Amino acid sequence: QLQLVESGGGLVQPGGSLRLSCTASGFTLEHYAIGWFRQAPGTVREGVSCISTSGSNIKYADSVKGRFTISRDNARNTVYLHMNNLKPGDTAVYYCAATPKSPTYCGSNFYISTKYDYWGQGTQVTVSS
Repeated sequence: QLQLVESGGGLVQPGGSLRLSCTASGFTLEHYAIGWFRQAPGTVREGVSCISTSGSNIKYADSVKGRFTISRDNARNTVYLHMNNLKPGDTAVYYCAATPKSPTYCGSNFYISTKYDYWGQGTQVTVSS
């Protein structure tokens, strides 16, 4: 069974940091581009970042540029999202997703959720004092 599992969410104060992990079971992540998305209550799912199979091509949403860093460790079958200088507006459920379509390149359409075939269940990130 192909499965993605997110972890690392939690409650953090504004200005704090968290590292989210996305681990795959049942398949090898190195053949997939991986996206991170988030969804706050009452809002549409937002594409946050994407990383290509080798990690050489990366995209970020403007709202997180300079604060979030995506990385991957194919040997551990895991992709990470390092989040720094967190703001209350970053509060959301964060999801990782995998796509085998054009996996060596994250295009300008990386934020389109239908591009991705496999999704995790999400991990809650709450930024509050």
